[in-house]
Amino acid sequence: MAKLYFYYSSMNAGKSTALLQSSYNYRERGMRTLVLAPDLDDRYGVGKVTSRIGITVEATIFRTEDDLLTIVASGHESAALSCVLIDEAQFLTREQVFQLSEVTDKLGIPVLAYGLRTDFRGEPFEGSKYLLAWADNLNELKAICHCGRKATMVVRFDADGNAVREGSQIEIGGNDRYVSVCRKHFKEKLYD
Repeated sequence: MAKLYFYYSSMNAGKSTALLQSSYNYRERGMRTLVLAPDLDDRYGVGKVTSRIGITVEATIFRTEDDLLTIVASGHESAALSCVLIDEAQFLTREQVFQLSEVTDKLGIPVLAYGLRTDFRGEPFEGSKYLLAWADNLNELKAICHCGRKATMVVRFDADGNAVREGSQIEIGGNDRYVSVCRKHFKEKLYD
């Protein structure tokens, strides 16, 4: 039975690396995968999933208005898909998470979604909120805070190195803008 999986964490826990490894494992056994990435994330080029350790794979981009069930069904018609993998799943809409559940329930294809649980304010992203609610399996990937504790939160910094407390939920960036921290250090940066 196909399932919807959500692999979540703060930044720098290896989500994209785990996605790339999962896709490789399927393909190594002669199975076909579909890797989807949001058009919002253009840090390494649109239509690419790139890990911090330098591994890259081409991906099919999706926008917030796209019907993912239709995209997957179309790809499945041309040649059977064994798995669908989603990078930056926090950018999914509620409707798209529902569509991915339909991919598992109606098409019988496993879906592995990888994303952040919360934003720089500690608020859930829409995609993450519904994946946490509707996924069959939840898996936390671990990142480490500078103090050695598990990092569960992300702090956004401005150009002067100050923690940002307000602003748009979505602002693409990497280690130059965001740092993964434990809850204690998150509260110190944002509330002290």
